[in-house]
Amino acid sequence: MHTLIESFNYALEGIVHTLRTQRNMKIHFTIAVLVLLGSLFINISKQELIILFFSISFVIAMEMINTAIEVIIDMISEEYSYPARVAKNIAAGAVFMAAVNSIIVAYIIFRDELGPVTLNLIRYIIKEPSHLVFINIAILIILIIILKAIKGSGTPLLGGMPSGHSALSFTIATIIILLTENVLIAVLVVFLALLVVQSRLQTKTHNLLEVFVGSIIGILIALIMFQII
Repeated sequence: MHTLIESFNYALEGIVHTLRTQRNMKIHFTIAVLVLLGSLFINISKQELIILFFSISFVIAMEMINTAIEVIIDMISEEYSYPARVAKNIAAGAVFMAAVNSIIVAYIIFRDELGPVTLNLIRYIIKEPSHLVFINIAILIILIIILKAIKGSGTPLLGGMPSGHSALSFTIATIIILLTENVLIAVLVVFLALLVVQSRLQTKTHNLLEVFVGSIIGILIALIMFQII
């Protein structure tokens, strides 16, 4: 029978071990410290502070559960197995959802202070197309992953509907065309994008429909983003 002090020691050892061995836990702790320090400089209520602490604790707890699940699976199953992979992915997804929740909570709490900064950032993005390009690509990648998850085929980076490589190559080509408005450059970038598409077909990673849909999505996302901004 463990004493109360021993139980606390075991719990702290688990936290320390996770912090020492897991890179993501180091990131979580660093962000938590920065957020808590930032909260000292703004006027937040007791309720908001409680929610902030809960969100931070929730992310850290989920990361520890994820680590424990990985250790147990590695201990039980030394060889590769699909169920083990699924279990690890689900546990990692739980951590991701907890992190997304914490980001939303932080934004809601800090939004009054971040409002002017956000407006200045939007103005800066409008003046700096390079930032718009990175945002465009990030949105495209997220959309491709969502579509592949819905379709249930392939992986986020290999195979399945739609073709991520085709989408990315054509969104980059469209962005270059919109920024340069040069016919020669337009022909060259479209040619390069078609080479990417052709390589996906030649290696039989994708079929014609998958690369076509991916290409159309890439073009549309770029056009929509530049139209909005």
